[in-house]
Amino acid sequence: MLKRNGLILLFVLLMAGSSNAQTKGTFAIGDQSFLLNGKDFVIRCGEMHFARVPEPYWRHRLKMAKAMGLNTVCAYLFWNMHEKTPGQFTWTDQSDAVKFCKIAQEEGLYVILRPGPYACAEWEFGGFPWWLLKDKSMQLRTTHPYYLERCRNYLLEVGKQLAPLQINKGGNIIMVQVENEYGSYGSDKEYMGKVRDYLVEAGFSVPLFHCDGPSQLIEDHRDDIFAVVNFGSNPESSFKALRKVQSKGPLMCGEYYPGWFDSWGRPHHNGSSERVVKELAYMLDHKASFSIYMVHGGTTFGLNSGANCPPFLPQTTSYDYDAPINEAGQVTDKYFALRKLFSGYLQAGESLPEVPEAMPMQAISNFKFDAFASVWSNLPAPIKADSTMTMEDLNQGFGCVLYETVVPAGPASTLSFNEVHDFALIYLNKTFLGVIDRRKNKFSIQLPARAKAENLKVFVEAMGRVNYGGYMHDRKGIIGQAVLKDQQNNVIKTLKGWKHYSIKLGDENPPVKYSAANYIEKNTPGFYKGRFQVQNLADTYLDLSNWNKGVVWVNGRCLGRFWNVGPTQTMFLPGCWLKKGMNEVVVFDLFGVAKPAMRSLEKPILDVLNEPQAKPHRTASQQWTLPASAAYATGSFENKAEWQTVNFKPTNARYFCLEALNSHKDNEPYATVAELYLIDSHGKEIPRNKWKVIYSDSEEIQAEDGKADNVFDLQSTSIWHTQWEDASPKYPHQLVIDLGAMQNVSGFKYLPRQDSPNGRIKDYRIFLSNTVFKDL
Repeated sequence: MLKRNGLILLFVLLMAGSSNAQTKGTFAIGDQSFLLNGKDFVIRCGEMHFARVPEPYWRHRLKMAKAMGLNTVCAYLFWNMHEKTPGQFTWTDQSDAVKFCKIAQEEGLYVILRPGPYACAEWEFGGFPWWLLKDKSMQLRTTHPYYLERCRNYLLEVGKQLAPLQINKGGNIIMVQVENEYGSYGSDKEYMGKVRDYLVEAGFSVPLFHCDGPSQLIEDHRDDIFAVVNFGSNPESSFKALRKVQSKGPLMCGEYYPGWFDSWGRPHHNGSSERVVKELAYMLDHKASFSIYMVHGGTTFGLNSGANCPPFLPQTTSYDYDAPINEAGQVTDKYFALRKLFSGYLQAGESLPEVPEAMPMQAISNFKFDAFASVWSNLPAPIKADSTMTMEDLNQGFGCVLYETVVPAGPASTLSFNEVHDFALIYLNKTFLGVIDRRKNKFSIQLPARAKAENLKVFVEAMGRVNYGGYMHDRKGIIGQAVLKDQQNNVIKTLKGWKHYSIKLGDENPPVKYSAANYIEKNTPGFYKGRFQVQNLADTYLDLSNWNKGVVWVNGRCLGRFWNVGPTQTMFLPGCWLKKGMNEVVVFDLFGVAKPAMRSLEKPILDVLNEPQAKPHRTASQQWTLPASAAYATGSFENKAEWQTVNFKPTNARYFCLEALNSHKDNEPYATVAELYLIDSHGKEIPRNKWKVIYSDSEEIQAEDGKADNVFDLQSTSIWHTQWEDASPKYPHQLVIDLGAMQNVSGFKYLPRQDSPNGRIKDYRIFLSNTVFKDL
């Protein structure tokens, strides 16, 4: 009997080993296609960030992706979610990347892992931990020793968690990304190689790849790292750019944009379903793989939304993205259009499962606020310093800092800062004077005459750290000096002797003392505590349209930032974070409300703006012309979507004018431009961080975001578009840019509008000058 039991045990162990061996697969990059277990495979992928989806909903959202027709999901890791404190790693609950990947495998989906160290993704600091900026010498995304040390430590921890889930070990991770869109930031290929080596050291043996935009690939591509290309339209053109750096291998779009993200104070973005279906069909017909960014955007919970710069544009908490699966996980028309498309391209043995039922929604009206805590009554002990300290200097990652000092007696003057990151309320002896707003480059405010020395308060709120481009070293608070200036703009006094009060906000409610709220003083930052009852644990949207600006927590969970400037006026509240019976809500509002009240809705408010939009870069009567004989260069653009480069004799200039004479469509009055770069005498792109539009003869700012500034906002999907709703002025159209300093210019690069041929410029003139053009 004992011998028989031993034989049975041996048989079971052998079968278990055999079964485990069968679950292991292979994934490789062939000369023409991806190879899954040795067979041609087209990746139909969609991006989904587990950090932006409540953990209890992960399976539902993955089922939604599978039912739409995807076979893979792309997953970013955000370093700052996993290492909030140096050396202390978190891989549980909302940060449980292993669980997300395993659920994806259970639902029949492969995973493309994007571990960073840099992500972007409109996420705070591009995913970097804020504490990296405590090092004053820090140079992100370079071979800076401390930066590399921390990157390696982080990626080795990633490997411990996720390397066992690779397909060749029985898991579902088929590819891993090296860095992210590095060519949009730098060109140090040694750095790219080091990140690649860290991933190999971490145990990743599946194919590694990198991604970038069509024109940036040349900057960061190495022959030993597979390349994919990111774009929002025109796949044919973008794949041609990919082939220039990589002559063989399967074609893949690493990020294909079906919509776009939103920024505070700017209109909500939408993406055409017709265009998305057409372009994805093109890719499928050419057996090109893709990842839809985003298939489901979700919500940037907590204080994790990022910002773009320049201009400084902090992003909204809602990351709806006009994705096929909306913020609450519901299907859209775009979802069904893509499901229909993908059903015609299924591989052998594939079938589409039924679409999961939508999560239930509810509206709640029984909110009651009964307690208030003024910031002024809940200040911590101050940190004193002669000069202003940044938030990072104060060992603070998120929230607000109250700066306090004394201003001397004197006549009316201007309080001027080098910069304030990002939004500040200014008080003199408790009298509210106004705000500083980084979005508007507004870094000064008028002070009244003072018969005696008075107390100055500068209450600074940090919004998201810049997540893309050259401004990522984005420390928060008062940056540099604060000075008083006279009417002639002369510095009277540099303010010293500062007290710093840290008001830390974020994952948990701050520890404040509440009292009964009978009267709320206007323009006083404070916390409002309320309660509401529910019986159904269903999703809802908090309506914040009657509040001002701040942060919301429900049952201790930080839902994110709100701001009544819009475009979004609601905040997604997942039902899985509610509890039956009484629930608690806390609202931090910078400006205060006299009668706090709230309700919730079944549908979001995503497109209501409550502040004046940017004014055109011209006065109503201003017209500007230059004689053709003054043009420094003339020419014609091709009627195509690719980048086009124009070279001319090098010259020094500070002011650049592009004058569009006509479009490729006969009698079309519109001009459009996606991006412009100037080139120096070495063929390098001139930095655009100091550029400023000083004149544009026409901009569409009512029906869409067609501002002239869009030509240097780092986004190929946003454009300068001349007017078309209320008026359609005819050609010529002029755009004049102040480069911020004298530059040696030998040409420029022009990116036409990507999503449509409308407004593509044909003939042009270029004007250059050392001084501002006479008529301006």
